[in-house]
Amino acid sequence: MENVVITGYGIACPLGVGREQVWSSIEQRRSGVRVYERMAGTDWPIPFGGIIRDEDFDPKEWVKPRKSLKVMAREIQLAFAAGEQAWDHAALEDATVDPERMGVVFGAGLMYCPPEELEASYQACLSEDGRFDYESWGPVGMRELFPLWMLKYLPNMSACHTGIRRDARGPTNTIAHGDASSLMALSEAASMIQRGATDVMFVGASSSRLNQLDPLWREGAAAWKAGVDPAEACRPFDRARTGAVCGEGAGVIVLENQRHAQRRGANIIARVASVAVRNEGRPPKSVKQGRAIVNAVNAALEQAGVTPDELAFVSAHACGSVEQDEVEAAALRATIGDAPVTAPKSFFGNTGASGGSVEMAVTLSAIEHGAIPPTLNYETPDPNCPVNVAAEQTPFDKPAVLKLNYNLMGQAVATVLVVE
Repeated sequence: MENVVITGYGIACPLGVGREQVWSSIEQRRSGVRVYERMAGTDWPIPFGGIIRDEDFDPKEWVKPRKSLKVMAREIQLAFAAGEQAWDHAALEDATVDPERMGVVFGAGLMYCPPEELEASYQACLSEDGRFDYESWGPVGMRELFPLWMLKYLPNMSACHTGIRRDARGPTNTIAHGDASSLMALSEAASMIQRGATDVMFVGASSSRLNQLDPLWREGAAAWKAGVDPAEACRPFDRARTGAVCGEGAGVIVLENQRHAQRRGANIIARVASVAVRNEGRPPKSVKQGRAIVNAVNAALEQAGVTPDELAFVSAHACGSVEQDEVEAAALRATIGDAPVTAPKSFFGNTGASGGSVEMAVTLSAIEHGAIPPTLNYETPDPNCPVNVAAEQTPFDKPAVLKLNYNLMGQAVATVLVVE
C-alpha cells in the first residue's frame, strides 16, 4: 500500500479567501457570521449566516478563462478558486505530473439558483387571472431560461471544471452524502493512491446553505435571537446554544503519493494515516445514539496506530445543534477521552457538503502553525456535552490530529493525519 500525503490546500470561506486571510481571522477570533445584506430590510426570517463578502471574493480574479463564468454557479466559482490555491500551494506548476495519473474527487450538494434567474420563466407561466400554470412550464417557461442554465447548477461541475483546468485525466467523481461528502471524497481519493492507481488527487467540495430556495436555510432560524450579535449565534457545545448557523464555502486539498511527492521535493504538510467510514442504521423516527461516530473514530485510530493520548486535537463536526452536539460529544468522550476538541463551525457556520473540506483546510493551517484553533462563543460548559473544548488558541506538540464529520442519514467519517 502506498502512503498518502497532503502537499497543498486552498480555501474560500466567510473568514476570507486564501490560507493567510483565514488563519488571520482565526487568530483574531473574527467571526464570518454576519448580517445577510442582500436580504436586509425584508421580512426574511433568518437575516444572517456565514457569508463570504464581495470584497473578499471576485470570481474574475480566479476563473480562467473568464468566459467559463457564464456556466458557473457561485459554488463552482468558489471551488475553482480553492483549486487554484491548492495547485499553487502544492507547487505543481513546475512539477512533472502524468495527467493520466491525476484525478479529482469532490463532494457536493444541491446547487440552487438565485430566484431572480427564474423570474422571467415564472412570469411567462402566469395565466390571465394571475395564477401559475404548471402545464406551461415545459413549452413556455423553460424557453425563458439561459440555454446553458443547467450546466451552472449540476453538482458534478465543480470537479469537472477543476479537472479541465489542470488537465487531470485520471479518475473524476462527485460524492453527494450531505455533511459527510467531503471526507467521503477524501476516502475514495486516498484509496486510489494507496492502491497505486494515481499519483495526485484533488479532493474537496463547495456548497452553500444560504440560498432562499434551499429549505436547509431555515435551520438557522433556531440560532437567531433578536438583539443578539450574529457573530455570537453559532455556539457548538455551549450550554446556551440554540441551533446551527448556515454558511457557504469551498476547500480543496492536494493528496499525493508520498514517493511521488518526495521525488519532486514537495513540502509535505501531513500524512493521511487513515480514513474510516461507518454507517448507523435506525428505524424511522428513532434517535441516533452516535454508534457510527464511535465506530468511525475507533476504526480511524486503530488503522492509524494512534492512541487518543497522541492526538493534538480533534476537529469536531459540532454544528451547534442542541441534540446533535450532545450525541457527538458523548461519542467523542467514549472514544478520545479528554483530548482537546475544537469546533471550526463556530467561526463560519455549517456550509453543508463542503464542511469537511473547509474544516480540513483549517486543520491543515493549524498543523502548519502548530496551534489548536479556538472554539468561538464557548462560554458555559454543558454537562450533556462532556468534551474538553478548546476555547482558546494554544500550541501543541503531539503528532496526530483527527477530523470528524457526519450526516443526519447516519454516516460518519473520521480521518487521522500524522505530522512526521
